[in-house]
Amino acid sequence: MLMPARVKFRKNHRGRLKGSAHKGCTLAFGEYGLQALGNKWVTARQIEAARVALARYTKKGGKVWVRIFPDKPISQKPAETRMGKGKGDPAFWVAVVKRGRILFEMGGVTVADAKQAMKVASDKLPIHCQFMERPAV
Repeated sequence: MLMPARVKFRKNHRGRLKGSAHKGCTLAFGEYGLQALGNKWVTARQIEAARVALARYTKKGGKVWVRIFPDKPISQKPAETRMGKGKGDPAFWVAVVKRGRILFEMGGVTVADAKQAMKVASDKLPIHCQFMERPAV
């Protein structure tokens, strides 16, 4: 599962999920991509599930690039704990995804295979996505 090797601070503020992505909005590596259409936190488990789905669907025929990384710790208090006594311990890691961000890229497969594989991967994610194709030059 993806997580940072080390971080400067153990716990983060929640932050805001407004606006659209400024970086990572264009295809950089592969011919096909999966683009986010909304703002959401995507957990490390969801990223891994989508990656495995892409790899399984293509039978390891093509190459897959993961363009997001979960670097934000989310803390949770234990179940049935009274209020107060400080912030909970870090429970899992999320990637902050904003509208327009490319989540996954793929190359070395046909358009039909890439489109179907991206559909399977997007079903594993908590966010609406669209299939992107590199424009023909």
